Amino acid sequence: MDSSSTRPECVRALVSVHDLMPETLPAVERTLERLTHHGIAPVTLLVVPGAGWDDTGIAALHRLADAGYRLAGHGWRHRVNRIRGPYHRLHSLLISRRVAEHLALDADGILALMHRCRDWFETQGLATPALYVPPAWAMGAISRERLAADGPFPLYELLGGVFDARRARWQPTPMLGYEADRPARMPVIRVWNALNRRRAHGSGLLRIGIHPFDIELRLRGDLDRDLVRFGNAIDYTEIGWVPGRQTRTESQ
Repeated sequence: MDSSSTRPECVRALVSVHDLMPETLPAVERTLERLTHHGIAPVTLLVVPGAGWDDTGIAALHRLADAGYRLAGHGWRHRVNRIRGPYHRLHSLLISRRVAEHLALDADGILALMHRCRDWFETQGLATPALYVPPAWAMGAISRERLAADGPFPLYELLGGVFDARRARWQPTPMLGYEADRPARMPVIRVWNALNRRRAHGSGLLRIGIHPFDIELRLRGDLDRDLVRFGNAIDYTEIGWVPGRQTRTESQ
């Protein structure tokens, strides 16, 4: 289906598929087929390095990269063994379900995790990613100033937008999501998405964050309609930047 004639060209979309691990690779590949069906490109794939990749999985990542998909870092194991403090406990209960690795760490631990993530790509013969996305978009107890000085990636995506560490610039960006794996999540996500669609028409930019099984869950129809409406995809490196503070601590 070619739906390009119905797309509002004034809105550019950053399209990403999350949680790429050996166990989710088949679901991610089905999702990519759906995106190809809608003519969506470029697409960024969020790779979890410490998820037990073998030679077959690494070969699949090389094929995806060779096919033009952008690979981004996404934590290390995508799970935590302990909850650190009341904020992390609340975040885990309401949002992250024990995947927000950064919230269990201090600033030095967060930097060590991100450096390990970057080094893994190099070890596997993959290009160093331009983008890093912490699990659940929760960067944790590290300031933008520290990211700009010591972080191993040029770009970071947080809950509220994207941070260019080399230029110390912040781009607020509305985001759409579809991970309605429980009935109670549907109305909350739909309200969130409705607000962010409205914001996107004002800003001209939005993010579409897709999890591996979203095309099979309750909001799959919403996802398909948004891929038609907001199919003017761009790469994260093509964002137009606005000045932003670099010293604020992120605790999303």
